[in-house]
Amino acid sequence: MQKIAIAVHGGAGTILRSAMSPEKERHYLNALESAVKVGHHILASGRTALEAVIKTVQYLEDEPIFNAGKGSVFTHEGHHEMDAAVMCGQTLTAGAVAGVRQVRNPILLADEVRMQSEHVLLSGAGAEEFGRERGLIFEPDSYFYDEYRYQQWLEAQRTDTVTLDHTEDRKFGTVGAVAVDVSGNLAAATSTGGMTNKKYNRIGDSPIIGAGTYAANHTCAVSCTGHGEYFMRAVVAYDVACLMEYKGVNLQQACDYVVKDKLVKQGGEGGLIAVDQAANIILSFNSEGMYRASRLNNESIYSRIYKD
Repeated sequence: MQKIAIAVHGGAGTILRSAMSPEKERHYLNALESAVKVGHHILASGRTALEAVIKTVQYLEDEPIFNAGKGSVFTHEGHHEMDAAVMCGQTLTAGAVAGVRQVRNPILLADEVRMQSEHVLLSGAGAEEFGRERGLIFEPDSYFYDEYRYQQWLEAQRTDTVTLDHTEDRKFGTVGAVAVDVSGNLAAATSTGGMTNKKYNRIGDSPIIGAGTYAANHTCAVSCTGHGEYFMRAVVAYDVACLMEYKGVNLQQACDYVVKDKLVKQGGEGGLIAVDQAANIILSFNSEGMYRASRLNNESIYSRIYKD
């Protein structure tokens, strides 16, 4: 009988227990576990991995503690520019958006690009125009405002630096989900608000198919979180799949090599979540921590933040 599985992440980086209050830690874990429940319920109902990852990431976008959707960080100009991508492992169709503003759920717009356009990646005003044509929900800038993110932005402005989500603990706040359904189909979805104080419409790896997001039934589904420039150069998500397809290694071996060897040698920090058709779940990272959770079949939810 085909197993079902889902995994989520809420960012990776220098996440230290000593810098985290018990209340904040519980808040993160509760949010991750709730996201897993959203996706697992869909899978347990016999619905698709694609629906599961989209709804799961949508939930994470609506949770302001993560750097995606409502909790997105501020750009240099004081706006929110969001990226998202989704890929179906069965059909290899994919949709992505980059640098979009005021879209309540960028992951839903990415899926509209996948389903309703002849393209894979749309950006900026054009992507927003397409979203309005498709009837997506847009919100005023005030919807995305978060006081903590605002203070991060002020500090980054003061020092004229681009920071990776949090100035004090270098956390990469991208969110993502991967899943396998009862039919053995895989899917991956990723969403992010990018870097605090980013300039020049900078775009990271999340919306780049093969870099931050990838899914193919014959190999795996992958969603990444980390320093996007390194993940793009290393084509991380596709690299994991390639190792499985061309070298014949298993998912664990592929993830460990890319994340803990190749990326480290290049100076790239972060991690990824991945799943294959056999419902093997990998939560791999080379940083101090990664907000992560997963569930296999009807087993208990696994949720962790730190290395241990």
